[in-house]
Amino acid sequence: MIVTEPREETEIHAQAEELAQILMKLQRCFLANLSAELSRGSVSFPQYFLLTYLEHKEVINMSEIAAKMGHTTAAATGLVDRLERLGYVHRAHAVDDRRKVMVNITRKGSNLVTRIRQDMVDTITLLLKEHLTAEQGKTWLEVYRKITRFCDTTVNKE
Repeated sequence: MIVTEPREETEIHAQAEELAQILMKLQRCFLANLSAELSRGSVSFPQYFLLTYLEHKEVINMSEIAAKMGHTTAAATGLVDRLERLGYVHRAHAVDDRRKVMVNITRKGSNLVTRIRQDMVDTITLLLKEHLTAEQGKTWLEVYRKITRFCDTTVNKE
């Protein structure tokens, strides 16, 4: 990592404090306000997160869901129960081991993920067009790419 100018610990700490507050506010905004589905409470963010993960997997077992979500298997089971009742996922016992419960996303679940993602893209597009210059948009994307790489390599060691 290249740092162009030295900064004092107090300045870095103050920036970290402000960024922590901003991240919390952005999370609420992006998760609750960017999608009509999420703001109406059709699904919670953890449910949406799980659906987006399942969309990239053919089938996954409950232990893998619990690990991905950072929950206990019991909590993951509750999450899957609610999604199954809504028709967004299907669960079945594994053929080779009936103790394993396998979960996959349904077409209805995939359609929901697509709608929510499109809501988010539309809102971000509006933000980019009406509130940021082209250069600010590029800088924002560059910064978020760096943050994502940091999370991928440091925070979410998978």
